[in-house]
Amino acid sequence: MSARNISRAPILYQIQENFIIKEENSEENNTKTKIPSGGIIFKDRSIEIPVETSIKYMNSEAYKITYGDNPVWKLYRRNFKGQFAPRKTRKTCIRGGIVSTGNPCPICRDEYLIIDYKNTKLLNQFISPHNGETLCYRITNICQKQHKNLLVALKKAKNCGIVTFDPPHRKYNYSHWYNSESKEN
Repeated sequence: MSARNISRAPILYQIQENFIIKEENSEENNTKTKIPSGGIIFKDRSIEIPVETSIKYMNSEAYKITYGDNPVWKLYRRNFKGQFAPRKTRKTCIRGGIVSTGNPCPICRDEYLIIDYKNTKLLNQFISPHNGETLCYRITNICQKQHKNLLVALKKAKNCGIVTFDPPHRKYNYSHWYNSESKEN
């Protein structure tokens, strides 16, 4: 499966059969906008989806079909100009409640992925299994706004005890506190 084909669960694409093409004639430009018969635009993110719905989606068959066993960011590939990827990701994918880019980040492209401290299945995908640190946005390619939301949600989940983590192991040199007599013996 191609990484670019994953923008939403395939089951949700069955709704596209009910599209009505609405022509907008304005003085500036003539554009055709696809609007579903229900009146909801797929790029509209002004409607807030509850966290409970996101948790149900993470456990649903539609999520398993779309992402499989991979994390949501695994099959994502950023579009960029030139040969080398930019060092930083974009600041945000959503401006004014509408997805403003052609290739939004892995969190912004799927409207049912909500970053919250209660959504532990999603948060665990952004924690390194080797050392327990949060993965950088250069690896996950999420926008900087969602990365900040992720850091806040992870900190809150760790404080509540929902997400488990191992504190880093420190090695200390205790020879500074030994008596000088015990060093000689």
